[in-house]
Amino acid sequence: MNAYAKYFTKKFFWYFLTLLIAVTLNFVLPRLIQGNPISMIAAQMTQGMTDSDSIKKVYETFTKEFGVDKPIGTQFVIYIKNLFTGNLGTSFGLYPKQVTDILASAVPWTIGLQLPAILIGWILGNILGAVAAYKRGVFDKVLFPAALFVNSIPFFTLAIIMLFIFGLTLHWFPLAGGYDYQMMPQLSLDFFISVIRHHTLPFLSIVIVTIGGQAIGMRQMSLYELNSDYVLYSKLLGIRDSKIAKYVFRNAMLPQITGLALSIGTMVGGSLICEIVFSYPGIGTWLFTAIRQLDYPLISGCTLLIAATVLLANFIIEIVYGLVDPRIKAAQMEDQ
Repeated sequence: MNAYAKYFTKKFFWYFLTLLIAVTLNFVLPRLIQGNPISMIAAQMTQGMTDSDSIKKVYETFTKEFGVDKPIGTQFVIYIKNLFTGNLGTSFGLYPKQVTDILASAVPWTIGLQLPAILIGWILGNILGAVAAYKRGVFDKVLFPAALFVNSIPFFTLAIIMLFIFGLTLHWFPLAGGYDYQMMPQLSLDFFISVIRHHTLPFLSIVIVTIGGQAIGMRQMSLYELNSDYVLYSKLLGIRDSKIAKYVFRNAMLPQITGLALSIGTMVGGSLICEIVFSYPGIGTWLFTAIRQLDYPLISGCTLLIAATVLLANFIIEIVYGLVDPRIKAAQMEDQ
């Protein structure tokens, strides 16, 4: 087995094991929350009813339908079987709506918000950090303190600040939602403009914090590389600065790629809180609603989707890292 195969097999094993643990915790943890969601549903369905036998029958019907009358081990086996068929269950709080239908409507909003924000913030942060390290001077003296300050602000704190300034005070952007509530989703210019206006504040709150953290990391790694012996030796040989900068940037990017893989889970978590702040119709808002309503199936569906997405993103980044890491290439050459 060559170096690449060993590397990818090892990574796949550990990510698969992590996924199994995540699935188990995803089932167990929501059921440790105090409270009885069936009682909440039965109370809503039996409002105005006075017959105790009828109320009891409604309670027993929902208990049997959701399977919470079975032992926890049996519930877990049923849960695993349903996962293989793509069945995440029926929402308690939005009965009889299926969890898969709720997530299907929320995922496009979350992807449309988080994926561009995280990637753009990561790219811009690395570029600014590399330029600050290479140019030094006034640019570095201004950028580094600004990036350090922005990076210290949590996602949701910046979201609240921006919502207060640009939403409540200046009235430049709407306060909540993914589009104007009086509009129906459709392929039209007015609807598209409404989506962009609602998208702007949560998008910027994620991008700005991401830029700050990535700029600091890239600046430090670039300074380390610029002070390395191979840079000094290259300058003594008369190699052009542009070519040296190319190798410096490439070597400094390797830890940043790993950093993206390690921090993407934190980014996603912070971004979901931003959705809650802006009542954005994504997974974060639905997860918050599910927790308030003790909606086990919806909680499990949201957290499982988040865990699987973070693991998949990390695994893809690990593969990319393996393809560009010179140490793995060197091991491959030794095998040959």
